[in-house]
Amino acid sequence: MGIHSTLTLKAMHKTKLTTLKTNSMKKIALLSLLAFAYCAKAQQDPQYTQYMYNMNVINPAYAGSTESLSFGLLYRNQWTKIDGAPETGTFFGHSRIGNNMGLGLSVIADQIGPVKETNVYADFSYTVKLGGEHNLAFGLKVGATFHDIGLANIALINPNDPFFLNINETTPNIGAGVFYYSDKYYLSVSVPNMLSSVHLSQNGNNIGSETQHYFVSGGYVFDLSANTELKPSFLIKSAFEAPTSFDINLNARFYKKFEIGASYRLDDSFSGLINFAISPSLRIGYAYDAVSSDINAFAPASHEVMLLFDLNFSKRASRSPRYF
Repeated sequence: MGIHSTLTLKAMHKTKLTTLKTNSMKKIALLSLLAFAYCAKAQQDPQYTQYMYNMNVINPAYAGSTESLSFGLLYRNQWTKIDGAPETGTFFGHSRIGNNMGLGLSVIADQIGPVKETNVYADFSYTVKLGGEHNLAFGLKVGATFHDIGLANIALINPNDPFFLNINETTPNIGAGVFYYSDKYYLSVSVPNMLSSVHLSQNGNNIGSETQHYFVSGGYVFDLSANTELKPSFLIKSAFEAPTSFDINLNARFYKKFEIGASYRLDDSFSGLINFAISPSLRIGYAYDAVSSDINAFAPASHEVMLLFDLNFSKRASRSPRYF
């Protein structure tokens, strides 16, 4: 074998090693990014700062608990300066059917880097009246998750790497919840995602997976004056294989129109909330999260915008809508 052939073989061998090393580094980097994002977001379920305004997304028992047809839109841009950071768009709506039943619908589109997930759910609830203003509602959530992992679109030296493939799957899902409420307070317990599934696994890391979560929330409304209300509330969100997220909120509403609030999420962020009733049927809101976790060095903030619509068809509909 001549010296030129030997050099050529060595160059080819070196190129192959470089290719494998580059693909491996990309694979490790991608897994690390996705794993970090999923852990920080409690493994896939979107998180909301203004959760108190789209309650039927996390608890189907909330559907039909108000006297109006309620629906809304919410967009969240999390960790705004990170390329491929989580983005969530949500549509939700619900209405009372008859005296004791409620129906709802929610569509949640969530994306982290190349991983896209769309959840479509129908909510059913039945309310037992306990006397006076006290009610106990039971809810069931039924739907499907559409998962799209677009790894094949990532630029690679070796496009035949079997790890970097597109994955498109649809999986069924169910959830359940209980909602106890009066005109002044509420307590909510739910598991909106009861089935587990794994869409991509590499070296023991499950990327693109659903796991069971439970949510516990509650709030109380204090009437400080005829035109001022104060509502402290909390939300506990946890998965059995992920850290627990704890939110505590304090909101104030003035003249049934203007609302401001502050929130703290344990080891994650401080938030400010504001919303305004443009009309009796339309409300617009915004939330700003100042990130306090280690990721603050790369992404100091998250943003959330919402639109709420309430259409009252019943003559019995309250002129002073409940504050949750």
